[in-house]
Amino acid sequence: MKLVKALKTYLRYDLPLWFVKLVTNWMPDIGPIPNFRGFLFRHFLYSCDSSFSVGRDVTILAPDRIVIGKNVYLAKGSWLNAFGKIVIEDEVMLGPYVIVASSNHGFKNNSCRFGGTHPEPIKIGKGSWLGAHTVVAAGVSIGTGNLIGANTVVTKD
Repeated sequence: MKLVKALKTYLRYDLPLWFVKLVTNWMPDIGPIPNFRGFLFRHFLYSCDSSFSVGRDVTILAPDRIVIGKNVYLAKGSWLNAFGKIVIEDEVMLGPYVIVASSNHGFKNNSCRFGGTHPEPIKIGKGSWLGAHTVVAAGVSIGTGNLIGANTVVTKD
């Protein structure tokens, strides 16, 4: 039963999003193109406003667990792993190559290889801006109106 559910989710969210990304990644990030890409992406996310903008080469894992507010922008190369759920509130900007990972690796017998994952939700508050190459770890809640500097690793609220 889990396999059937996983397959349905894959066919409804992951595969079409991958196809949209494949078809639109050649387009430059100028003018109306990020808005157009966001328009196409939003149909394959759990919840998303029509004002969503997306740069090239953005990777989204588990799009069925992402909630995105109004006027959100994901810059080129952003990587979102939503296995633990990600909520991005209104007017949030993610700079280039930002990583938002809602699951951590576990250890088993002193090895990461078969330790599994430990998902925890992430929330990014309204009006926040995450600078280039920022990493947001699982279980973190970023408050309203925060500026996270470039190359920062956020591990706590």
